[in-house]
Amino acid sequence: MANKDSLVPLKMLLFSFNASNTIIMSFLPLYLKYNGFEEAQIGYILAMGPLAIIFAQPFWGFMSDKYESVKRMLLICIISVIIVSLVFFQMSDITLVMILAGFFYFFQNPIGGLTDSQAQRRANDLNVPFGTIRTWGSIGFAVSSLVVGNILTIFGVQYMIIPYLFFATFSLIVVFRLKDVEGESVPVQLSDIGRLFKNKPFLIFMGLVMFIMVGHRVNDSYMGLYIAELGGTEGLIGIAWFAGVAAEALVFGFANFWFKKYHSLIFMIAAGLVYALRWFLYSWVDSPYGIVGLQVLHGISFGVFYSAAFQYVTGLIPRSMQSTGHLLFFAGFFGITGIIGSLGGGMIMDAFGGETLYFIMGVIAVTGTILLTIYHILPYGKEIGSTLSMPRIRIRRRA
Repeated sequence: MANKDSLVPLKMLLFSFNASNTIIMSFLPLYLKYNGFEEAQIGYILAMGPLAIIFAQPFWGFMSDKYESVKRMLLICIISVIIVSLVFFQMSDITLVMILAGFFYFFQNPIGGLTDSQAQRRANDLNVPFGTIRTWGSIGFAVSSLVVGNILTIFGVQYMIIPYLFFATFSLIVVFRLKDVEGESVPVQLSDIGRLFKNKPFLIFMGLVMFIMVGHRVNDSYMGLYIAELGGTEGLIGIAWFAGVAAEALVFGFANFWFKKYHSLIFMIAAGLVYALRWFLYSWVDSPYGIVGLQVLHGISFGVFYSAAFQYVTGLIPRSMQSTGHLLFFAGFFGITGIIGSLGGGMIMDAFGGETLYFIMGVIAVTGTILLTIYHILPYGKEIGSTLSMPRIRIRRRA
């Protein structure tokens, strides 16, 4: 029988994985720059992450559904990423770094998708808001960004592998205590994936979401470099991430209070407007401390947008294909947008600087918000309910 005590290993896994992931997101670009790579080259290397997401997320999601086990897939991915990282962080040749980055991200990225999918399922089973479980990932991200940022300021970004391996190893230990998902009576087959690609609301929704997430993924890759461009240190970059993810944790943690009365798309449209405002303000400030202060908008933008989008898309996916559907969602949400963001962001920043890059991001966010509003007005935008207290979102038509 489901009980809330069984959530402790899952919460600790969310904490430790996101603590390790923030080290990659926040400091890998600086680590690569320390090793002599230019912004455009860094963009190519970082693009291996979202490229891997496109293939890795659906693959590991399908394997999880087929063998009816999230836990086994997590064990394989975490053990593999620890082994690959020991080689990846020793390389300095651009070709070898890109190849190893592909393998690294192939195992690293699905861990987040699998744990969030597990959190959504457990939230449904226990009839609790997804955000109250997911907030532990944000707490791990926030604590790591602050603590590791200050440590690397003292000892140097070249030692980032040490805290990364610490949190990755802790994640591995926690997985052994994780409660696995309960499988469906009939395991999913490869041919069943085609059902998702015939789901028009799912495909249209995914296409529109990417407009807003492109800017988010650019910021993931280049905020640290932008702060450094404005004169900030590794410690200040860590504080910036801490401010943003601490606000995100509050948004997730109090989801039960704010995410009840309105359609998921209303929250997404509001978050899209905040994203646009955020990027325009980033392009306007000329101090690294200004970026740190504006990072509180990360909680309102990403925290609200991700919670609403993940809850909305869950209602579009058959229960027997939850992991597959969720990780396909991740492939678009973080993968395709990440490739565009890493490559395009690196070239724009290299040629015109961070100010122009963030202004373009604001324009794209406005475009995406307008399209989401149109989607909500049209029939496809009205078919999904959005009550967090419900164990499953049900497809329904409004009068």
